[in-house]
Amino acid sequence: MARYLIKRILGMCVVIFLVLTIAFIIVRLAPGDPAALMLGPDATAEDAAALRSQLGLDRPITAQYLSFVRGALQGDLGTSIYFKQPVVSVLAGRAEPTIFLSLFSLVIALVIATPIGIYAAYRRGSLLDQGAISTAMLAASIPSFWTGLMFQRYLATDLGWFPASGYGAPDASFVERMGYLILPAIVLGIVNSALILRFTRASMLDILGEDYVRTARSKGMTERRVVLRHALKNAAIPIITVIGLTFALLVSGAVVTERVFNIPGMGNLVVSAVLRRDYPVIQGALIVVASLYVLINLLTDLLYLLVDKRVKY
Repeated sequence: MARYLIKRILGMCVVIFLVLTIAFIIVRLAPGDPAALMLGPDATAEDAAALRSQLGLDRPITAQYLSFVRGALQGDLGTSIYFKQPVVSVLAGRAEPTIFLSLFSLVIALVIATPIGIYAAYRRGSLLDQGAISTAMLAASIPSFWTGLMFQRYLATDLGWFPASGYGAPDASFVERMGYLILPAIVLGIVNSALILRFTRASMLDILGEDYVRTARSKGMTERRVVLRHALKNAAIPIITVIGLTFALLVSGAVVTERVFNIPGMGNLVVSAVLRRDYPVIQGALIVVASLYVLINLLTDLLYLLVDKRVKY
């Protein structure tokens, strides 16, 4: 086990180093001069040159890269060109809504997908099974921004059940801010429940046809115990895998939903940083998201040990 963890951690370090390199290259391939964009159309060439020198953008690419990597290894992702603050502080200030939005969305997706997927597999070929698969495909096909706009229009504006947008006033309590995340979490939960539902159904179908399931039934066990204790437990590994991937996608892919509901999260921040050519923020966000991906992947693999003692590393 220790050997496996060491190998995985070394692999994570390699992945993050590659992400550092790719992030550095990609943002500098983007067209436009960040100094000129910051100063506006009325700035002179001398002003732009002075700002580039201040930001270190006039140094050779190799020197910029080495400085960037050295700072990242020390936990310094640079200073935001727009906010004039450390990138770590800027990202930390936007992390709360994105993390809680992702968690709420994942819970909603699980509440929707898991019981329906289990029951659809148990009643394979039934009207409910066919309806569940069709609904899941429809939910996965509809763009999340359209679903968000419709929910915002009818549930928030017309019925007034939820706040339409925003994240509360600066002095709002934690509970009040969480209330602003319910409607976007429902939107993301519905969209992402489709994949979990299909994986749950497919995994359960594979297990329900096994000999030990038929043996459990022949011993007189109730169907509920057979399905939940024997079948679901052995079908859990693929389901846990897709849940981990879904959570990682939610953390990194909530950009559209945050824009629709005007949530000041990391997704909204990255879009604004791209428009402003705020290189440090873009690089920092890419590094943080990649680190979360590899960390969630590792935690997902370790969860296998809790659900199936036969798994060996």
